[in-house]
Amino acid sequence: MMKNRGSGKISTKWIPFFCISFFFMGMLFTNRLWEPPESDNKLISSHQRNEELKVICEDCGTKKKPREDKDVMDEVQKTHDSIKSLDKSISMLQMELAASRSSNELIHPRESVGVTTQNGKPKKKAFVVIGVNTAFSSRRRRDSVRETWMPQGEKLRKLEKDKGIVIRFMIGHSATSNSILDRAIDSEEAQHNDFLRLEHIEGYHELSAKTKIFFTTAVAKWDADFYVKVDDDVHLNLGVFASTLAHYRSKPRVYIGCMKSGPVLAEKNVKYHEPEFWKFGEEGNKYFRHATGQIYAISKDLATYISINQPILHKFANEDVSLGSWFIGLDVEHIDERSMCCGTPPDCEWKAQAGNVCVASFDWSCSGICQSVEKMKFVHEKCGEGDEGIWGVSL
Repeated sequence: MMKNRGSGKISTKWIPFFCISFFFMGMLFTNRLWEPPESDNKLISSHQRNEELKVICEDCGTKKKPREDKDVMDEVQKTHDSIKSLDKSISMLQMELAASRSSNELIHPRESVGVTTQNGKPKKKAFVVIGVNTAFSSRRRRDSVRETWMPQGEKLRKLEKDKGIVIRFMIGHSATSNSILDRAIDSEEAQHNDFLRLEHIEGYHELSAKTKIFFTTAVAKWDADFYVKVDDDVHLNLGVFASTLAHYRSKPRVYIGCMKSGPVLAEKNVKYHEPEFWKFGEEGNKYFRHATGQIYAISKDLATYISINQPILHKFANEDVSLGSWFIGLDVEHIDERSMCCGTPPDCEWKAQAGNVCVASFDWSCSGICQSVEKMKFVHEKCGEGDEGIWGVSL
């Protein structure tokens, strides 16, 4: 036995064991590598699908034409531009329609019944509607206006009927329904019948909104050639004013006032601060040209434009800036009428003596007549056109 081990030959008793081991190893190796014919078909199909998708994707990449994409984007842009142009055309057509109706009324006054208010009643025809901006606390200011340049009672009705000049104090309501402030205005209205009540909550920082609502309300109530806003601490000569407006009656879109371009005030806690100063460029820039807020006039189609678009017209901090911004981009003629921004005596007095009676007088330092309650009568005596000035004007 020792000899057999030393010779390196395998003993015959191990042969069956090795045979069985090799048999099982062969079976195991065969099972791992061999798959039935169905599996081959699936692998081939999967491989074919992957190749087809690869070809399709490569085909998409090679057949995609940049020019076709550019053409599509060009068409989208053209459609967008057409929509914008259509919106602008609709607004302009609405204004022109309103102007055409008014022109037709001048030629065929008996046919003016087609122009109606929201409740179906015919609009009252007028030459100009003047809204005197006032507040709850300004009763004495209103009285000073009534005692000077604004006719009262039957004279006010006669002015409206004979000359087409409508004058109303415009005011909204308080934040509290039926408050003592509202009741005081109701009592004053019963006495003088010279108010235009607005659907507006009064507040100093709401003047831009009040201006929009005034024009919208006035356009709905009167069909006038001009619409005017004036503050209740400004002196007005109605006859000269009416004659001045009549010069521009044939122009379709006019914006008349004392034009200015003041600085944009970025500093907080200063009067006339503009929170949106950054929209006007670098610090130190000026506003675009616009009429000072003490008094200005706009023609009918501009007032109609405000009425139609008032929900989307932006309000800046200052009311006169807001109004000027609404006309940027429109075909509007700005009329710088210097007679609408005379100073108080001696300025307006000297001009009156020279035959150049002012339309409006106020103090720039006060943005109105300083201490207007006490001074309004003095200005009227020195710079007024006379109590009969308006009645001799032919419109």
